[in-house]
This record gives sequence, structure tokens and C-alpha cells, in this order.
Amino acid sequence: MISKFNSADATYETRPAKTVMTIKHLLSHTSGIGYGWTNPIENALTAKTRKGEWELPLLNDPGTTFHYSPSTRVLGFIVERVTDSSLESWFQAHIFEPLGMVDTSYAVAADKQSRLAPQFTRAAGTIEPLPIATVPSTPTAPFRGDGGLYSTVEDYSRFVRMLLNGGTLNGTRILTEASVKMMGRNAIGSVVLELQPDADTQRTKPFPLGAGKDKFGLGFQIAADDPATRGFRSPGSMSWAGIFNTEFWVDPVKHLGGIHMMQLLPFYDAGAIRALRGFEQTVYRYVH
Repeated sequence: MISKFNSADATYETRPAKTVMTIKHLLSHTSGIGYGWTNPIENALTAKTRKGEWELPLLNDPGTTFHYSPSTRVLGFIVERVTDSSLESWFQAHIFEPLGMVDTSYAVAADKQSRLAPQFTRAAGTIEPLPIATVPSTPTAPFRGDGGLYSTVEDYSRFVRMLLNGGTLNGTRILTEASVKMMGRNAIGSVVLELQPDADTQRTKPFPLGAGKDKFGLGFQIAADDPATRGFRSPGSMSWAGIFNTEFWVDPVKHLGGIHMMQLLPFYDAGAIRALRGFEQTVYRYVH
């Protein structure tokens, strides 16, 4: 791992990590890997080396610090190696098809592309359209474990409902109830879910809500019992988001899930977060 970093020229010194990285570290983003767009050291190193963050020395000893990271990309590599199949084919066979998620894939069929939502940015202060991206019409490797899927609110609601139901939906079991409960428990111990910086201001603002108080489970941020957020999701709710401000939460106490989809950069845009919290507060006003 990196023991000394010179920000002037992105040179560094390393030492062996004190702990071995585990699947749990990857799932809880305490692996020591970081994203270049939200970590200044990774930002400098990826620009200098043109390598992926997972190919560079670790930022910290595994298990000691929370960095939102391409840990999930590494998990994708592991799934493909263990199952001897692509993420697209494995996800379709074991998650999407059993749940009836007919519009979720690493590609969008040509006859569905007219339904693609346009993307925008407010990085310069006013909302502007982003260039229209080329979207594959057939799934083409390599597939990323940390992004690249296309979906809809309807499809994602099926995934959220499966989690709310303890791993099942309409009689189809995807996960054991014990697994879902494990995913929603604190997996980082005394480590603090620190505010993640905006190393690339075109892509992100500092995030997330709940930094300094919330914990992280296996793939999900876990809401703390914070008096300042009464009237919103319950303590113990699981959540995370996508880079274009696609937000969701799963509240096992009130037994409800929320999905708030936008296609706007930067991540954690102030207006996007106001809309999310307004939506959430309205929902809970009518839930008892």
C-alpha cells in the first residue's frame, strides 16, 4: 500500500499491507482501493499511469478506511472467474430473468433505444445536455461489476421488492433471508463512513448524506439513528446510488422501498438531493 505520496509529481513509496484483502472488504468498500473521480491520490495516479484504480497500490490497509471504490469491479472479476461465465449471462440467469427484469442488461435492444432517457450536467451552474452516448444494442464484453447496466424504474422496483421480502419475489427466491439480513448489518465496525471528496468536480460533489454517522453493510449504506433525519427513512435502512443521481433505499422497518431516478451530473448535485429528500419526506408523511 502507499505509505508516502508526493502530490507535486504523483510519486509514492509503498509498504506491504498489514492485512489481507477479503470479499467482505470489497463489499463494504474498505478494501483500500479508491475511485479517481473522488480520491485525489487515485485521480493523480490514474492520470499519470493510465491504469485502473484496482491495478494500483492500495490507499490504506484493508479494513481500516472507507473509500467508495471500484471494489465492485473487482467483485465482478471474481464472479466471472468463479462461475466461468460473463456477468451479463450470470445476472440474466440468476437475477434478472427470475425476477422478471425484462429491461435490464448491459445493452439496450435496438427497438428499445427510443426509450433511453437523455443525460444532463449542471457542473457549470446551469443544466446543459450531455453528448448523446452510443449505447450497445447487444451485450458486448468486457462487463463491469461497478456499472454499465441499463434498466428502468419498474425493473429496479422488482429488485428492491425482492430485498424487502427477505430475498424472494412472487415465489422466486434469489437470496436467503439470512443473507439479506447480513447485507444490512454494519460490516465496517468502528470505521467511519467519511465524506468522499470531489476530486473530479465534473462528475461529483462531496457525498454521501449521512457521512460521519452512517455505517456500511455488504453493498449498502446503513442509515444511523440520527435525530436530524427523523421523518425520513428508518434507522437500519439500506441505500446507495448511481453516478447520474439514481437513488434508492430499502426500509425494512416500514417495509417500503424508494426509487428516485435522474440522469444528471454531477453526482450529489444539490438540486438532485433536494428532490430526493423532498420525495422521501413526502412518502413518509403518509406512512405510519
